[in-house]
Amino acid sequence: MHKKFVNHCTIDLTIIPDGPILIKSGKEGADPTKPDMEFVETYHAGGRTIYLPGSSLKGAIRAHAERIVRTVGEEKPNSKKLPWANDPLNDKYDYLKNKSSSEIYQLSSFTDQIFGNTSIASRLRIEDAYPDNSKPLKTEERNGVAIDRVFGSVAVGPFNYQVCTAGDFKTKLHLKNFTLAQLGLIGLVLRDLNDGWFGLGFAKSRGLGTVEVKLNKAVVQYPSCVLSEDKQEICTFGSNKKWRNTHLLGVGEFLTKDDAKLYGFPSQDSQDTPVAAQEMSLGFGVELTWQEGTVNDLFERGVRSWSQLLVGAK
Repeated sequence: MHKKFVNHCTIDLTIIPDGPILIKSGKEGADPTKPDMEFVETYHAGGRTIYLPGSSLKGAIRAHAERIVRTVGEEKPNSKKLPWANDPLNDKYDYLKNKSSSEIYQLSSFTDQIFGNTSIASRLRIEDAYPDNSKPLKTEERNGVAIDRVFGSVAVGPFNYQVCTAGDFKTKLHLKNFTLAQLGLIGLVLRDLNDGWFGLGFAKSRGLGTVEVKLNKAVVQYPSCVLSEDKQEICTFGSNKKWRNTHLLGVGEFLTKDDAKLYGFPSQDSQDTPVAAQEMSLGFGVELTWQEGTVNDLFERGVRSWSQLLVGAK
């Protein structure tokens, strides 16, 4: 399914520290004036700055998505057809060898179908989160020690580390060829991140890493579609498939029933929304846009499909 491009969701969001956070650099620098543990840095907008790497964000999002799936689903393939999440550190993926692309997708866990594994590419891409220059960015150094659990004395340290305590980090999540249940799971993860159920970076169990997630905008695009002349219907280019102009559509809606079955996509995967579709730039393609303050409506409809998937599998 990576050979086609039938739907795409872009979520524009801002990550705001709700306390100190630290995503450590991979190695210590040679500058003795800097702390022992430095925040990862890069060049951006003409200068050097700290940032939140997309790889770190994706790792945290994937880990929590797996927790959710294991909680309401299973930890291994099951006869009930419940969503399952494997252990990517111990899974050798032997069962995916010498299989076709559709078989690999069907045999992969629900989270691997979103985030990828050694045999299939990821459907989710996360951009690095860079600080918004219009908002003040504050960093500070803190001191710490490691306590000997037997004697109660200092085992290691003191050491110092750099944390960020204020600032707005802007990023985008891109999800392509997705089912509405997959979109709903991503919405649940972002909700839990905002609620402090899990954190980002170093020392999360010691008070670091909690953030606020601000949903700025979401756009769902159907690049192979056009609007009807009266703008009331979404039509696939070159076929007779049509939907109302307010429909949120999963990947299975764009495939034949045989192709959807081949990958295990639901052939009926749509939700009505209060958002009307508009033409994409250049007059080709269709998009639905949720502005700031309304993005949760998009996720609520995705979570509805996620819930239906769980109920239907039991």
